[in-house]
Amino acid sequence: MMDLRAQPGFAGQAALLVLLAALAGGVAHAGRAADPARRLQAFLHGLTSLQADFRQSVVDDRGQVLQRSRGTLYLQRPGRFRWDYRAPSELIVADGRNLWFYDRGLEQITVRPLRRGLGNLPVALLTSERSVEKRFHVAGAGTADGLHWLRLTPRGKESGFEWIRLGFRGDLLVRMELHDILGQTTRIRFSHVRRNPKLDPALFRFTPPPGVDVAGTPQP
Repeated sequence: MMDLRAQPGFAGQAALLVLLAALAGGVAHAGRAADPARRLQAFLHGLTSLQADFRQSVVDDRGQVLQRSRGTLYLQRPGRFRWDYRAPSELIVADGRNLWFYDRGLEQITVRPLRRGLGNLPVALLTSERSVEKRFHVAGAGTADGLHWLRLTPRGKESGFEWIRLGFRGDLLVRMELHDILGQTTRIRFSHVRRNPKLDPALFRFTPPPGVDVAGTPQP
């Protein structure tokens, strides 16, 4: 069976989702802007949906590019997202209960319960009401490339990654970098970001095309 966690950049996608889901129980308005954790909360406060184009690369510990990809992200809190890759032609859909991975080129589909499919990644705690500070150590990481950076280090020892860096232009998230325990770094650049757009619920439903093999059983 296809291991979703082994898909290039999948850890980066899941890490972004957990940041958005971490405050699902509600967030107080931001206080001191100089506090990195509050700065992040200010960005997430009131966020219910997101749409953005992305360009993604995965590099090894020597800086060699392992894969490049691009596509569009759709996210609806809580627990629903769609990463639609145009190159390579792949699709990842979370419908709130199941996680679907569709490799169009290989005509293979894998489905798992959302929590199990994400394994040790922190997004498995989607329904938790714990705040960002309880999940991550949040620190300012200075400015570079005209962006203000935050660095998040997971408090859990089995997260699957070592750190996340978020790059903001003003109050807009435009970059994300994630370094995993294998020494690989996933870098994502966002563009055409839309905050709280009205998204078609059909984006977060998936029906296997006729004749395509499906590994796993979806939860009703």
